Amino acid sequence: MAYVENDAITVMSDEEAWDLLTREPIGRLATTIGDDIEMFPINYVLDGRTIVFRTAQGSKLFELTVNSRVAFEVDAYEDEGGWSIVVHGDAEVLEDPAEIETVEQLPLRPWVPTIKTTYVRIRPNYLSGRRFRFGDEPEAWHL
Repeated sequence: MAYVENDAITVMSDEEAWDLLTREPIGRLATTIGDDIEMFPINYVLDGRTIVFRTAQGSKLFELTVNSRVAFEVDAYEDEGGWSIVVHGDAEVLEDPAEIETVEQLPLRPWVPTIKTTYVRIRPNYLSGRRFRFGDEPEAWHL
């Protein structure tokens, strides 16, 4: 059982989490193949209640085709506190020309000067968000 003093950690509503996801341009994508876990920083945009990013040929794209189950994490902090949101879902490479034409209208450009012609959509199964209030460690609590 976790001990939380003075509301140092609070659980966000889904609405608050989605709102915060619109504010940060960069997150981390976690993929798995077998026992191997990989993390990739990506820039993204929301398209409704889905996450869209662009990628090129390489390990990230390969891993998504082997196992579409992913986790996506975004966080931010200031002096007084911060927040973290984790989205669990399924990633799919977009292949339908009409859907690609639609996402090409989103404000999504490569983060680095590279050519990234493949669009990927993460369809969330669930998300969790937490806010953290920073402060000094409380005195040890013992039974």
